[in-house]
Amino acid sequence: MQIYTPPSRPRRTIRLTSRGRTALIVTGAVVAATAVAVPLLSTDEKKEPLALVIPEGWRAGQVYEAVDKVLALPGGTTKKSLEKANLKLPNDASGNPEGYLFPATYPIDKKSTPVSLLTYMVDTANKRFGGGTVTAGAERNAMNVYQTVTVASMVQAEAATKKDMGRVARVIYNRLDRGMPLQMDSTINYALNRSTLRTSENDTRLNSPYNTYVRMGLPPSPIANPGEEAMRAAVAPPQGDWLYFVTVKPGDTRFTADYEEHRRNVAEFNRANKSASPKSG
Repeated sequence: MQIYTPPSRPRRTIRLTSRGRTALIVTGAVVAATAVAVPLLSTDEKKEPLALVIPEGWRAGQVYEAVDKVLALPGGTTKKSLEKANLKLPNDASGNPEGYLFPATYPIDKKSTPVSLLTYMVDTANKRFGGGTVTAGAERNAMNVYQTVTVASMVQAEAATKKDMGRVARVIYNRLDRGMPLQMDSTINYALNRSTLRTSENDTRLNSPYNTYVRMGLPPSPIANPGEEAMRAAVAPPQGDWLYFVTVKPGDTRFTADYEEHRRNVAEFNRANKSASPKSG
């Protein structure tokens, strides 16, 4: 959610919302999915890479590109393989694996193919998302599991820190409960296939089902592949009446239910960061 003061030029976030830009290839020890991303290279060119790390918050398109690269395939090969992959996705997904390419470390060997890797990722997501805790939490929030994954994907993109994830999720549920549009910049950026946030007032008029400024309810699919922390936040967010949030400065994201207070927080950000824009919701 943005407050335009004034809406005369594009505004930028003060942080990245993608958790990584490139895939990680490791040839020895297992690397956690939350590791800082590095170029897609083996540490020893003479050895076959042993694992592919998918960072939290990557979109499906980034995953496809990483798989193509690690398997030395022409660009677009992995995406085309979806037609024959027969992935075990929820009916609501309509064959789109976005949200279900679980961020983790995946082994690579000579038998690895795009289909085998995508299947491994989706099967991992189904195991992580199919437990009783997730199902029960989704029901408490009047959601199904697929909708909860969609919420988690927005949490992953919008939250500046892990500690903010639960409150971002609560803002989403509170706004849904009140019949308010979500107004999340991250969904517009997904529609525009952008990796950094430069949301203008004109962007908020985008004709897209992912434009949560003008479309009510959740976007039609997840907008990224969330990790465990984001999913945990979407399943069991803390109680609170928050409806707005803005990152005034790194490490200082302010949540409030009061619109005028939110406007003051945005104004404070604008005064201190005339050349930047807040990440707000």
